This record gives sequence, C-alpha cells and structure tokens, in this order.
Amino acid sequence: MVVYPGRGDARRTMSLLWRSPGEAAPAPAAGRRPELTVDLVVATAVEVADAEGMEALSMRAVGERLGRTAMSLYTYVASKNELVELMYDHVFGEPADAAEADRSPGWRAATEAWAVRLWDFYLRHPWTLEVSTARPVLGPNEYRLFESLAAVLHRAGLPPARIRTAYGTLFNLVRGQVQVAAEARRAGAVTGIPEDVWWRERSGLLDEVAPDFGARFPTLTAMARAGAFANGNESEPYLEQEARETFRAGLASVLDSLEAQLEVPERSGA
Repeated sequence: MVVYPGRGDARRTMSLLWRSPGEAAPAPAAGRRPELTVDLVVATAVEVADAEGMEALSMRAVGERLGRTAMSLYTYVASKNELVELMYDHVFGEPADAAEADRSPGWRAATEAWAVRLWDFYLRHPWTLEVSTARPVLGPNEYRLFESLAAVLHRAGLPPARIRTAYGTLFNLVRGQVQVAAEARRAGAVTGIPEDVWWRERSGLLDEVAPDFGARFPTLTAMARAGAFANGNESEPYLEQEARETFRAGLASVLDSLEAQLEVPERSGA
C-alpha cells in the first residue's frame, strides 16, 4: 500500500500543517468524552496506525477510539488523505526534537546518531514507510529534520550542494533498509508462517530443485561456507538482521566519503 500525500485541498492542508501547536485537550470528567481538537484527532489516528497498521486506519476507526462518529471528525480534518499528512508530519517531530537536542561531539558522531535515531523512529511507526516521498508532505517537522542535519554538515564545512545530496543519501539509506527490517518483523503475523518455518521449508528445497546450485553460483556458495549468511541472533528475523548490518555498513561508507571531502577530517568520538 502506497499513500501519496497532497491529494486534498492544498491551502487547507498546508494551513493545518503549519498551524501553531494547539493547547492539550483537557482531561474529561468521569464518564465524559474528551473535547475534540485537530491535535487529538491526529494523535488518536497515530495510535490506530501504530497498533494496527495503515490498512486499519479510517475515519471510523479513529472516531470509535474517541467515542464519536466518523462524521464528527470532518469538522476538524476534511478527509483521510489530509489526516495521513497531518499524522506523518506529527510523528516526525520525534526525530526532529531529538536531533535538535543532540550534543554529540563532532559532526560524524552527530550524523551517525541522526541516522540511527531515524532508523529507530521508523520501527516505532512502520506505517510511515507507506507514505510516498515522491510527493513530500512539506510540513514543519520534515523541514526541522532536514535542517538539523544540514546545520551539522554546514558547520563541518560541507558545501551546500553536497549537503543536499548527503541528506538524500542518508535519508534513503535509512528508509530503504529499515523497510526490509519492518516488513520482516510483520511477515510472520501477516502470513501466519513463522520465520524459521518459512526459511527451513524454502531453503531446504534448494538441493532438490537446484542440485547444481553450487556450480551455478560458486561465489555465493563460497560466501555461505564462510558464514557470510549466518544469523547471529536467532531471536530476530534474519532479513532484519541483514538489513541492520547493511545499514551500518552503508552509513560508515557515507561518513567516510563525507570525511574525505572536509578540510579538517574528524573521526567518530573526536
């Protein structure tokens, strides 16, 4: 499922995205339903998506959590599409807040921490991976996340054009690999087939259906014998582990490349 932002009324949605933060809704008296606000509707929708996934998100589902009808929500949020945009930018406040508060010693440590926090964020809110980046939401928290990394790299002396491509490289490195990790986590629940059973059934058939596998793929076979595909942590899905290792290796390569372009190189922890 891919959700493309920007399908509602542009002026209304952008005004809601960039509105001043509303006051927290007061706690309702015993037996009373909470007063509705845009913030409360958005926060409740995030709860639905976090717990049940994007496929479970609907105005009706949000209304039920609030003890209201779906129709009562349209006064605050005009459509599900608009709601998704508000949810998306709302949760991106988490890594943006953390990045702005970061006090890592040096650009490399700060950039690494930025990427790791983004990885953890996506695993907390995997539904955000279904919101396409081909049409950015253009909300304040997206910009804050960009600004936080851009400021670190700017202070390090990276040229503006290289900052832009560095951000895109890091953002998409995280998003691409964490999507594999997030899907690996959900695979057992969605398919009903446990991770170890799936691998055992499928990989166990290779010798039968491809008896010449070793001859056809000699490099991969040698890598397997050397333990390159071993699962070092039986408690997590194999592809989640592989995705994390790939992310870490890719991150180190990007940081090395950036370091080579800076006038005063700096090592992690300096």
